[in-house]
Amino acid sequence: MAVPDVTAVVAVHDTAPYLTACLDSLVGQSLAPGRLEVVAVDDGSADGGGELLDGYAARHPGLFTVVRRPRSGGPAGPANRGLELARGRYVLFLDADDRLGEEALERLVAAADAWGSDVVVPKQAGVDGRPVPPGAFHTDAASVGFADSALAWALGGTKLFRRDLLRHHGLRRDERLKAFSEQLFTLEACLRAARVSVLASYDCCFPGPRGAGGDATGRAGVLDRLRGIAALQQVGADLAGPGAELDAIRVRGFGRDVPRLLQDGFLLLAADVQERVCVEVTRLVERFGAREVYHRLPVADRVRLELACTVRPQALRSQIRFEAAHGDPPVVADGRRRYAGYPAFRDDRLCLPDELFLLREEAVEGPAEKSVNGSVNGSAEEWVGAAVGEDAPPLDLARRLWRGLVPAQVRRGLRRHPAWRRPADSVNGGRG
Repeated sequence: MAVPDVTAVVAVHDTAPYLTACLDSLVGQSLAPGRLEVVAVDDGSADGGGELLDGYAARHPGLFTVVRRPRSGGPAGPANRGLELARGRYVLFLDADDRLGEEALERLVAAADAWGSDVVVPKQAGVDGRPVPPGAFHTDAASVGFADSALAWALGGTKLFRRDLLRHHGLRRDERLKAFSEQLFTLEACLRAARVSVLASYDCCFPGPRGAGGDATGRAGVLDRLRGIAALQQVGADLAGPGAELDAIRVRGFGRDVPRLLQDGFLLLAADVQERVCVEVTRLVERFGAREVYHRLPVADRVRLELACTVRPQALRSQIRFEAAHGDPPVVADGRRRYAGYPAFRDDRLCLPDELFLLREEAVEGPAEKSVNGSVNGSAEEWVGAAVGEDAPPLDLARRLWRGLVPAQVRRGLRRHPAWRRPADSVNGGRG
């Protein structure tokens, strides 16, 4: 039996209103007969989806393989089962509420063959108001990476993967995770790939409305989502090259995935769960070096992250409510610097560093500013000189230089500097 060029794996669970459009888009692909196979895995659908699949298999013999299985509770299991049965040189995972452009698979296979790609990112076109990540889809690109593209923001599973890559590294979706298993699989595949490419010259995929198909990440509880984020960051730490590549993955996690959990939904959690969330966020921030990319995050996001790290849910709740009620904070001028005047700014009970609130576009150049912009240049004396200038009171010195916002080698020198007088209430980072 000839090996097909591509296997499309479709995991199906209670998506009957959208499934017909998905399957029709596969039947209508421009690939010649024999070049495509579809493996559809019905994960215990109770809405007639399984019977719909059987009907397509009967009408299109040789194209569809249908697998029926008890409900697993998430998309990882059926995706793995489909991958086990795949015979194509390439594999594309397609959500059951998505559909493909008519020439999508033909163009993706041709691009992968021409470029020698292990992964090809297809252009997505949003429908019914569903947003898609546009940053990765501006132009065709034979080779992209995490450091030079928006790849970290486009980790959805609808990509063309070379099956030999997946088989060689034993890549499967982690069925233990209730959230982010799709993104984790994609991240590892992209990091292990010799070449990741982008096909942006054709609208390949039209994602269905958010939540129509089984958005496992959106349905998962907050602690399950934090476990998934930790898994993502661990793969990044293990496989990404140091510097810009790893930073891009950290920015995605701490500039989107974690801050989303520290918004209005946080207010609805039970008090003990709020505290647990704060503890887990603290572990993530400290374990994966989040503060090293704070300078690339919006002020509100990094403030919420650090408020969580104080393990004082009340302060975090106040921040969330303030943002909801007021939007942008007032600007606080201090000498030549401008800060976001959130309630936590210069709150002696919290002892958060001023740099956390610094509005970067208004910042003054100098050694103290460079701590926010990622530079490790400057001696301890230069850092102290910048931090204890005539507009900086002694307590502000502790706020600026504590909590990991200064390079370690400089911090060690500061502790020996006579100007360093750490106030008693900052010894434990203000957790009290």
